[in-house]
Amino acid sequence: MAKTSKKTSTSAPRINIGISDKDRAAVAGELSKLLADSYTLYLMTHNFHWNVTGPMFNTLHLMFMTQYTEEWNALDSIAERIRALGHYAPGTYREYAKLSSISEPESVPEALEMVRLLVSANESVAKTARSAFEKADAANDQPTADLLTQRLDVHEKNAWMLRSLLQ
Repeated sequence: MAKTSKKTSTSAPRINIGISDKDRAAVAGELSKLLADSYTLYLMTHNFHWNVTGPMFNTLHLMFMTQYTEEWNALDSIAERIRALGHYAPGTYREYAKLSSISEPESVPEALEMVRLLVSANESVAKTARSAFEKADAANDQPTADLLTQRLDVHEKNAWMLRSLLQ
């Protein structure tokens, strides 16, 4: 019996999911901004959870924990979608600082200022997600559009709940 030699390739097959390379790159770029905003919001919310004080301590401490936990779990979905589109997800503070639209406070603010900052940060994430949705929709990328719709719902609701504490 003669041995047959099979030539094997060590490279992965080209991505062929019905979205052009150009569109996948554009969507991944927008998702990278969303990941940076989301990570920045996660870190800000966790920081405020640790450092909140005052009469609303328990309410805010628990609310912030609920929100940063949800945000932490969402980071993986965003990064994995970037990878599914064939691009590397940003994963350093340096990259996040360049990509994020959220300004972090330089010190620990008072409790109600924390709430104001988180309203603004959640709205920023929603705007970033909405911008990414436009790219995903134009590329006929339903999985990304679905992910972005879910993120919009979460951040608009969080902004509303936080804003309600200021009225």
